[in-house]
Amino acid sequence: MARDRKRVTRWTRGGVTPDLHAQKAMAVLHGIPEYEITARPWPEWLRPACMRDRELLDAEWTPATTIDLLDHVATTGGPMDRRGFLVVTGITPVLAGVATAEPAVANPHGRRIGATTPELFEASLAILRQQDDQLGSGQVHASARAQLHLIITTVKTTAHTEEIGRRLYSAAAEAARVCGWTAHDSGHHALAEEYYLVALRAAASSDDQAVTANTLAFWAITRYSGGDPRGAVDLVTDALGRTRSIGSPRMEAMLYARLARAHARAGEHRASDRALAAAFDAYDRARDRTPDEEPDCVYWVTLGELHSWAASNATDLGRPNVALAHYEAIPAAHRGEGYDSQAYPRAAALRLARTAEAHVAVGDLDGAVHTARRAVDYMGGVSSARGTSSLTDLRARLTAHNTVPVVQDFLAQTA
Repeated sequence: MARDRKRVTRWTRGGVTPDLHAQKAMAVLHGIPEYEITARPWPEWLRPACMRDRELLDAEWTPATTIDLLDHVATTGGPMDRRGFLVVTGITPVLAGVATAEPAVANPHGRRIGATTPELFEASLAILRQQDDQLGSGQVHASARAQLHLIITTVKTTAHTEEIGRRLYSAAAEAARVCGWTAHDSGHHALAEEYYLVALRAAASSDDQAVTANTLAFWAITRYSGGDPRGAVDLVTDALGRTRSIGSPRMEAMLYARLARAHARAGEHRASDRALAAAFDAYDRARDRTPDEEPDCVYWVTLGELHSWAASNATDLGRPNVALAHYEAIPAAHRGEGYDSQAYPRAAALRLARTAEAHVAVGDLDGAVHTARRAVDYMGGVSSARGTSSLTDLRARLTAHNTVPVVQDFLAQTA
C-alpha cells in the first residue's frame, strides 16, 4: 500500500472501497478490532482511529478533563456536518466511567460567583428546551452551543465553591444534552453521540442524578435509532437505577417508556409491553404532584406522550390496530391535561405522520390522507430533520396507492 499511492488516492477521493485484506491490514495498524470491519461499512469503521473519538472514550473521568472535552466538542462540533455512524461500540465501559467519575471541586481563582450564576444558566436552559419545542432543532442548536460555551468559560475563569461548581457542571451537562438532542433531531447522530458522551461526563461530575438519567434517556433514542436497541436498553436500565434518589414518578414514566421503545425496536413484544405498563403505572403516581415537585426537564412528559410512544411501539411490532387505538386516546388525554398542541408543533406533526402510517397499514387511505394533511400543516416553519423524514416516509408509503384519487391529490399537492 505504501508503494501504491494511486490506490490510496482512489480510496480517499475516488469512492473506491479497499478489498478486505487491505481493510484488515489497516485495522491492525490502527489497533481496531477486526469485528469493526463487518459491524460498520467503509470508511466508518476507521472512526475509532481518530484522536477526537479516542479522546472522548478513553480520557480520564475527572472534572478538568471533562471541561476540556466539553470545550473541544463545543468548539469543533459545528456546524452540524457529521452524519457518520455512532461513535461508541460498547455501552458498558461508558457506564463504568460514570460510576467512577470524580466530582467537581471548588475553584479559588478568578472573580468569585455565587448561586445566582448557575440559577441564570438553569433558567436559560429551561427556555432553550421550550424553544426547541416551538422552533425545532435546526434553529436552536446554535443557541445551545453558545450557552455551553458560556458555561464552560464560567467554570474555567471564576472562583466558586464546590457546590456552585457542581451546579455549573450540571448546567454544562444539560446544555451539552440539548446540543446532542438538537443534533440528533437534525439527523446528525454521530455528532449527537459526541455531545451525549461529554454531557454524561459533566453530569457524573455534578452528581446530579436527574441530569444524568435524562442524558442517558436521550442518548438511548440515538442508540435505538442508529440500530443498537440493546445499547439503548443498557442506558435506560442504568438511568432507572437512579430513580429512587431522584424521587420523580414523571421521570420514571419517561424512562420506562424509553425502555419500552428500545425493546420494541428489538422486536421484543413481552419486554416492551411490561415496560410500557410500568410507564403508565408510574405516570398515575405523578398525577397529584405539582411541577415544583418534579425536575424541570420532564415538563413535557404527558399522558398523551405515553399513548404516542405506545402507538409507535405497536407500529414497530406490527400491530397497526393497537397503534390506532392509542392514537385515538390522545385527544382526550390532551384535553384532560390542558395540553396545547400548538406549543409542540414538531411533536404533533410526528404523531400525525405516524398515525397516517397506521391508517395506511389497515387500508384506510381516506383517514391516512386526512391525517397526513394535518401533519403537513403542523410542520410549517419548524426545523426538524426527523419531522421532514417522517413526512417523506409517509409519502413513500402512500405512493404505493397512487392510483387512488385522494392519494393522487395529496401527493401532487405536497410534491
